[in-house]
Amino acid sequence: MRASSKKNIESLLIVIAILIALNFAGSYVFHRFDLTKDKRYTLSETSLKIIDQVRNPLSIKIYMQGDLPPEFRRLQLETKQLLEEFQAYNRSIVFEFVDPLENEKESQDLIKELYRKGLTPVNITVDDKGKQSQAMVFPWAIAVYNGKEVNIPLLKNMMGASTTQKVIGSVQHLEYSIADAIYKLSTEKQKKVAIIKGNGELREIYMAKFLMQIRESYHIGPFTLDSVAKEPNGTLKALKDYDLAIIAKPTEAFSDEEKQVVDQFIMSGGKTLWLIDQVTAEMDSLYNNSGATLAFPKDLNLNDMFFKYGFRITPDLVKDEQGSPIKLATGEQGSATQYQDFNWKFAPQIYPTTPHPIVKNLGGIKFDFANPIDTLKNGIKKTVLLQSSQYSKKVGTPSEINLNIVAEETSPNHYINTGNLPMAVLLEGNFKSVYENRVLPFVESEFLKEGKSTKMIVISDGDIIKNQLDKDGMPVELGYDQRSGNLYDNKDFVINCVNYLLDDTGLINIRSKDLDLPLFDKQKVYENYTQTQILTIGLPIAILGLFGLLFTFLRKRKYAR
Repeated sequence: MRASSKKNIESLLIVIAILIALNFAGSYVFHRFDLTKDKRYTLSETSLKIIDQVRNPLSIKIYMQGDLPPEFRRLQLETKQLLEEFQAYNRSIVFEFVDPLENEKESQDLIKELYRKGLTPVNITVDDKGKQSQAMVFPWAIAVYNGKEVNIPLLKNMMGASTTQKVIGSVQHLEYSIADAIYKLSTEKQKKVAIIKGNGELREIYMAKFLMQIRESYHIGPFTLDSVAKEPNGTLKALKDYDLAIIAKPTEAFSDEEKQVVDQFIMSGGKTLWLIDQVTAEMDSLYNNSGATLAFPKDLNLNDMFFKYGFRITPDLVKDEQGSPIKLATGEQGSATQYQDFNWKFAPQIYPTTPHPIVKNLGGIKFDFANPIDTLKNGIKKTVLLQSSQYSKKVGTPSEINLNIVAEETSPNHYINTGNLPMAVLLEGNFKSVYENRVLPFVESEFLKEGKSTKMIVISDGDIIKNQLDKDGMPVELGYDQRSGNLYDNKDFVINCVNYLLDDTGLINIRSKDLDLPLFDKQKVYENYTQTQILTIGLPIAILGLFGLLFTFLRKRKYAR
């Protein structure tokens, strides 16, 4: 007995020594193990760099707590587990889940405050074995750091998708949403964005939602090219202080001096986002007694620049069978006008097919009277980000556009070898100046014939960045179509374009993460409800009972001797 006790004490001391050694080593060596197949809890290098910038306490409040529908409980769990992963790498990050509907007296004031901050709830129809009920959920979080505050959207809006599909898409974007918010809070604004003016571009009120979003991360300011006529060199020098120039739906031709300023900005390494309409056609002009308007080419005096850079926007319209819904009056019933949804083919609804991080995991993006883009061979790398569907074609201009087109009958035979027209293209490389071997519009001492490595994105529709206005003249969410009530992914797309052109941290690449998120198929569960109950409840109890009987039998047999 003494020898046995001595041996047990030695074993205990060895175990204690090993545990102490492991704890000591663990204080110097840190590693997290992700056993999921898709590595959904393994943070990207970009996220880790962003987390490392947090020096002071950063608090996150998540407004998803309480009695949630099953899909949102899954979103809540995934959010919690991912935040725990962020917190494991930096203890300055703290978070808590809040139920905005917990206290009936205080909830009304809290809900009003959340509305004021732009955190709108979603109303979900919960179907429990045929019994339907309504639930209000706030799929939002608020992050606060050094007195600054940023909203974090946790639910991604996907038009036409079920709640389950939205949750799957949202989980794929969780790391990006959280890392992006922390980046905005912990990083001082450095990059500068110029909104080009002077050639009839979109007014600020029609770009309000876009500008409000990008100003969270970048310095923005209007930049007017009117001063080019008097002081072209001074204007060029001022423009070179910016990192990105956005040219949104100009309607007036550019002078040669203005073109040289923009050209040399690009040659010096400046990034550009072109949103160009080569055809004059507006949806509002169709709502008249005739229901028709004339679409005609627009001359912006930019064709030679575009050709030199390696692309061409043709003065045609894209007509796509994969259009967007439009409401039109079809008659009257009693004293009320009757409206019906029709497919409007001149407003293509584009779904990305390329895996590029700018468009990956995005839903439908709505265009209005867009033009095809031709890419030309010139040594510049070109990536088609968005293109029309297989069943689309070009419509030459000038031509009459009539609302009666919604009644036309078509077949796949009308679209043989006509579809897949590029409508958004990314160009990367060393561009050559349009004024190479040409007389310069104005004398410039530091003229560059060939530019530094840079990037530009060309979108053949200025309306893609345009938000509509409500009855009070206030801007509605970018991508929201008041006529149909649909919300498209226009905002995410243009924000991704800006982030990609300016992003040095690789944050945009987090969007490329693919997750395999298994969720219950409710329909199958309802169809096999009794069988499901037996498998999930009865079978474990039966197995436990079997083990209990077997254990009792073996015990009796052992000690019966």
